Amino acid sequence: MQCGLRRTLTALGLAAVPFAFPVEAMTIYVSNEKGNSITVIDGDSMEVTATIDVGNRPRGIALSKDHRFLYICASDDDHIEVLDTESLELVGTLPSGPDPELMIISPDGKRLYVANEDDNQVTVIDLESGTQLTEIPVGVEPEGMGVSPDGKTIVNTSETTNMAHFIDAETFQITGNVLVDQRPRFAEFTADGEEVWVSSEIGGTVSVIDAKTLEIKKKISFSVPGLQPEAIQPVGVRILKDRSKAFVALGPANRVAIIDAQSYEVEDYVLVGQRVWQLALSPDEKQLFSSNGVSNDISLIDVKRGKARKSIPTGSYPWGIAIKP
Repeated sequence: MQCGLRRTLTALGLAAVPFAFPVEAMTIYVSNEKGNSITVIDGDSMEVTATIDVGNRPRGIALSKDHRFLYICASDDDHIEVLDTESLELVGTLPSGPDPELMIISPDGKRLYVANEDDNQVTVIDLESGTQLTEIPVGVEPEGMGVSPDGKTIVNTSETTNMAHFIDAETFQITGNVLVDQRPRFAEFTADGEEVWVSSEIGGTVSVIDAKTLEIKKKISFSVPGLQPEAIQPVGVRILKDRSKAFVALGPANRVAIIDAQSYEVEDYVLVGQRVWQLALSPDEKQLFSSNGVSNDISLIDVKRGKARKSIPTGSYPWGIAIKP
């Protein structure tokens, strides 16, 4: 299957020549965990334009640096599927370990880092050749994946070990482990590379980690009037490039927290759909989208006003979101 992907890339002229894209409206891609599909949404009309059948239990998704390909964690098929964003056809697969859940692309667009939940490994994939470079042993049930803006440091979170593992992207060796609260799900670097924000679903907190010292600078907790603490389960995290605001999906609390990313104070909670999982910012950072797994929709949030503006239906159990400019 790897060879098939390489042949496809060569046929498309993508192996050696960068692809030039015309200016166009953004497109939103949503993976539907139980629907085994990808929903495609037009960013102007906010209407669904296509539904594409993919492998079993699609979760994490990520766009290639040139936005030509959408990579899809087909968790129950134990591989990464590759969707051509122009033809909307699956054009190949990439190797991963068992149960790939979340992944992230290196800043130079050459590597894909994949958390494989069932074998306690992070798989490193060379995107030019479509081959696996190595597997990195990490903690139990790895999920969250982050990479520093300079590409030198990879971060993986392990749900059962309750750690954020810092990995050298050149040697693939773990350089440090940071103990966080129970069941860490997501890792997000700030744009300046100084901090890593790690959400802990069962612990109910977000740990802000100094990326140089690996010390926890702050633990952010949440309190929503009328909700029991166990209903507040942080998962997806997004941070504005200027570090003025951060956003955290709170799972069955059905809310997205808005945080002052300088003072680490929670400013507000935005009511969205049911069981909010992941978040994605539009390229201009004016809009934030949340995937709402139980209500089968995504919510559009106006970043400046901090208000949910629209609900867009998707397939069954929307999980991941990726946005093509």
